Amino acid sequence: MYGMIGTGMNGMSWGMGFGWLAGLVILVIIIWAVIKSINSGNSVPTERKSALDILKERYARGEINKDEFEEKKSVLSH
Repeated sequence: MYGMIGTGMNGMSWGMGFGWLAGLVILVIIIWAVIKSINSGNSVPTERKSALDILKERYARGEINKDEFEEKKSVLSH
């Protein structure tokens, strides 16, 4: 009886060890695929916007009024 329990436990531990490793590998692949798909949709622009372009965009969106725009624009041009 002792031999049967020992054999069963050894066999079981090998199965559990392989299953755990396989599950870990699958989990890592899934996480890698999700991160890769998220990053592929967020392409970084190769061209940087100038401060004046950003200022114009803020004015167009209504984040700043005309007086603020003109004031900041004059600061940028000096």
